[in-house]
Amino acid sequence: MSETKYYALRDAKGNETAVFTGKSPRQAALKAATRGYTDIRLRERGRKNRDGTYSVHIFKGSRSKVSAPSGAPSWLPAQVWKSNVKKVKVERISSI
Repeated sequence: MSETKYYALRDAKGNETAVFTGKSPRQAALKAATRGYTDIRLRERGRKNRDGTYSVHIFKGSRSKVSAPSGAPSWLPAQVWKSNVKKVKVERISSI
């Protein structure tokens, strides 16, 4: 059984601007893409690698409007955002 992890979204300057949750970095990246982020750099909070560095997962994200699925609840709008991410690489950084 896997637990929920917290991933900090980093901008180009290294500032952490938001936090997304998920069991995997991809799940957190999909949430970030749904909110409109395209250059997604996620650092897992509270986790250091054995060599004392941090892993930053880098994704390219996009989103598009699609029709709501059949059987959707009545409060859901007719058009919803569908996100898509592609992992580019994993970087190691020595400090936050």
